[in-house]
Amino acid sequence: CKNGRDIWVKLTVSPMWMQGAKPDYHIVVIQDITGHKQAEEQVHQLAFYDSLTRLPNRRLFLDRLQQAQVHSTRHKTNCAILFIDLDNFKTRNDTRGHDVGDLLLIEVAERLRSSVRSSDTVARLGGDEFVVIIEGLSEDTVPAAGQAKDIGEKFLASITQPFKLQEFEYHGSSSIGIRLFRDGETSIDDLLKHADTAMYQAKTAGRNTLCFFDPSMQIALEMRTTMAIELRQAIARQQFKLHYQRQVNAEGTVVGAEVLLRWQHPERGMISPMIFIPIAEETGLIVPLGKWVLQMACAQLKQWEHDPDTRNFQLAVNISARQFRQLDFVDEVLEVLRKSEADPLKLKLELTESLVLQDIVHSIEKMEILCNAGIRFALDDFGTGHSSLTYLKRLPLEQIKIDQSFVNDIATDPSDEIIVRTIIVMSNSLGMKVIAEGVETEDQRDFLARNGCYTYQGYLFGRPMPIEDFQKLLSRFQKI
Repeated sequence: CKNGRDIWVKLTVSPMWMQGAKPDYHIVVIQDITGHKQAEEQVHQLAFYDSLTRLPNRRLFLDRLQQAQVHSTRHKTNCAILFIDLDNFKTRNDTRGHDVGDLLLIEVAERLRSSVRSSDTVARLGGDEFVVIIEGLSEDTVPAAGQAKDIGEKFLASITQPFKLQEFEYHGSSSIGIRLFRDGETSIDDLLKHADTAMYQAKTAGRNTLCFFDPSMQIALEMRTTMAIELRQAIARQQFKLHYQRQVNAEGTVVGAEVLLRWQHPERGMISPMIFIPIAEETGLIVPLGKWVLQMACAQLKQWEHDPDTRNFQLAVNISARQFRQLDFVDEVLEVLRKSEADPLKLKLELTESLVLQDIVHSIEKMEILCNAGIRFALDDFGTGHSSLTYLKRLPLEQIKIDQSFVNDIATDPSDEIIVRTIIVMSNSLGMKVIAEGVETEDQRDFLARNGCYTYQGYLFGRPMPIEDFQKLLSRFQKI
């Protein structure tokens, strides 16, 4: 244009004949299509670039990754994917607000971009997840891994430098997973999944570090994913059973039991709760599972009411953190009790220290409502967390449970002896009952009795067992 501004134009030239073989003149139409071109560019940006950081998005990243595979095959060099996740970003984002979180993401994007060559790709997958493709590494795997590690450590150092965000200074860190690749031996999706797995391994290792993809870890992760699917099916197919472990008093009389969840897999047999409970927690399946356990326990309490020998039994049910934090947890428990018509005085809910401490105000509110309905509470695994008398005296607890890790060595370890004695004295002083779990020997039981603990649970008195075996054993002892 005359004013020096560049514009896009569409030029159409049409020859016009009046008579003769040659055109007499031409009609030229010049159309300003700058707006159309800008719209095309905007569509391209939206389709292939992240709107916040202006980095390539997932779609463009996957295309670049495919190109990198072709490049590595042609030139016989290694390439690397670095999967970068900011540590504790969600917490910071919720605390400072999403505007500040967006500023942090923009700054991180710029630092990553400035730390690599223009030929390398830095992309944002979403949230606080970034990926970088580094091409042209060494032909040999070991030197290539060293080069990728150096770049990863450069990223780590860059992100730990303070960020000036609005009026405050932010200090953060990141976890990085690295996956080397060459040729077309692995699919695009698997490469990204492997880098992601390595990043989670870095998180597990303590954050602010990097890890290379370990195939054995990927196998374990895939088994975990398979188990999560089977776990969901197991609920529908009623593969779960309850086992009962006796709780006895100083005279050896059964006063109740703890219900423990067991998974009888049709092919793998009995699967340990140590394996499936964490998966159930992560997937949220612990909520319907927990409700089912509560329903079965209350139904059993109702049955025991008809037998003079069992009508005074208490049943202890473990409550998971995710289950307890449900907004309708209190209503759900009360509804289960109402439908079962079980005596709430016989139901004891076991909570862990970490669960209660996470939000002590709301924990106390929920516990007090249920206590007013007659339900009792026990604090499980006591002494393994950050115990505090300040909160302990505020909680409406009936019982403290001494963790088996202290009971195991009370006959040989002076430190455990002191800890157990302290827990017993403190519990009695606060007007709370105390029970010891994991009691396996007469010496352990005698030590506990001498020091004021008169209720026990452990292999010395019986292993967890199905209700049929529990009832048979109970009848045998009653006859004796």
